Amino acid sequence: MGIVNVNDDSFSGDGTLDVEEAIHLALHQAQSGADVIDVGAESARTNRAAICIDEEVKRFQGFLERWRVEVQSAEPRDSAQVWPPVLSANSWRPEVVEAVLEMGVELVNDMGGLPDHRNARACAGAGASLLIMHSVGEPKVPHLHQQWDDVMGEMERFFAEKIQMAIEAGLNRNSLILDPGIDFAKQRDDNLLVFREMERLVAFGRPVLVPVSRKTVIGDVLQLEVPAERDAGTIACMASTLRRGAHMLRVHDVDAAWQALRVLDPLVGQ
Repeated sequence: MGIVNVNDDSFSGDGTLDVEEAIHLALHQAQSGADVIDVGAESARTNRAAICIDEEVKRFQGFLERWRVEVQSAEPRDSAQVWPPVLSANSWRPEVVEAVLEMGVELVNDMGGLPDHRNARACAGAGASLLIMHSVGEPKVPHLHQQWDDVMGEMERFFAEKIQMAIEAGLNRNSLILDPGIDFAKQRDDNLLVFREMERLVAFGRPVLVPVSRKTVIGDVLQLEVPAERDAGTIACMASTLRRGAHMLRVHDVDAAWQALRVLDPLVGQ
């Protein structure tokens, strides 16, 4: 899953409000091997206020209209790649989710933790899939002091509840993806534990996405403040979580991730 930020406030510093620049990045990621392009029109940073709904929808619309045209002339990196790449929208407010689904988005990356059934019901109505991210409290609000006695136990309880909610809203279980929400309402040791015990989430029988790219936990371990300098640490976390059953990886540097996966394949196979 490649990351395209159509905003000017991305934590990794790679966001842009220039639609042509965002399209260029998305096409580069697609041709580098991305099976999914995850578009965010609003930064997920929790120390920034949310933008208005109309502005978020406008940013999505500008990108999606151009993407549909440009991807037609692009080509996959290899025959194993999903093509054209699945289009994902990283959002959380039901009004925005309904709007992007009408624009043809196939996957909703709900960074809000599915507090109620509305986004699941919208996805069911549109025939789209839903990615549920673990977090607590309101999105766009920092939860830096959240403490867990048993973070994995809490996540197991959370996902059991949200999967049931989504199914009751009309979504097929096979349309659900789980996201442990690295760095969201979690401290350094919480995140590292999630990496080590990924099998407990894989046990739900749904694909598990690891949004590890350039995360703060990597910066904490390596003492690197600049997110763009954390790509080597990202690859290390990728390798670890894949060995423990993760299915999807959300990354900024798709080319490096693709190469790492191709090398890991025969090594793990041995």
